[in-house]
Amino acid sequence: MAADNTPSSAPDPARMVADARRAFFVMFGVLCLVWAVQLANWLSDYRLTVEGGILARRPDQLADLLTAPFLHVNWQHLEGNSGPLFVFGFLAAYRGIRRFLGLTALVVLTSGAAVWLFSGDDVVTVGASGVIYGYFGYVVLRGLIDRNLIDSLIGVVMGASFAYILTTAVPGTPGVSWLGHLGGLLGGLAGAWIFRARTARAAKGAKEAKDARPIGSAPVPAQGEAPPSERAQLLKELDDLGL
Repeated sequence: MAADNTPSSAPDPARMVADARRAFFVMFGVLCLVWAVQLANWLSDYRLTVEGGILARRPDQLADLLTAPFLHVNWQHLEGNSGPLFVFGFLAAYRGIRRFLGLTALVVLTSGAAVWLFSGDDVVTVGASGVIYGYFGYVVLRGLIDRNLIDSLIGVVMGASFAYILTTAVPGTPGVSWLGHLGGLLGGLAGAWIFRARTARAAKGAKEAKDARPIGSAPVPAQGEAPPSERAQLLKELDDLGL
């Protein structure tokens, strides 16, 4: 009997440790960058917050959607965001840095766009909380979409432990950009689908199709591939029968 060379869907502990190590250093670097920006902002008497924050419905301010997540109004604001940013960012990144970067770009845009489109006039919005909500939504939903037991358990635990933060994603909290929170959350939920593990599911489907094909049947040719000749099919059937 031939050995099955199809990659196993079981988790590889060594790879998981390597992925977790990369995610840790990526998020450590992100926090260092955010704190360095805050130091420069503080030294400039928070001029960067005014110049790089989001002002609604101003076309010349669209570039600030990319700078606002790195800026904060004071040290307490940054301290409050640092812990959740690292935790949820780490959980979002340990399944792949490329996917994480794509997710980050998505939630930055959805969070900033919600603020830019719908917030009040002359209100400057800054902070990484919209990105945190995006990571939160992604982590909670990712395991269900990927059908991954470990990620599903992580999502349940994180969702149950931090469900209270959803209260600041609805109107009514003074001094908090609920629009940015809601936009980031929706971006993270969408990102769980957009950045789902297509490769693993496609490989599993191909293996199931191969196992379900009866002995002696000819494989279905790929799109654009010429069908096998009758002679080739006959030789294949004889080979399967051991003749």
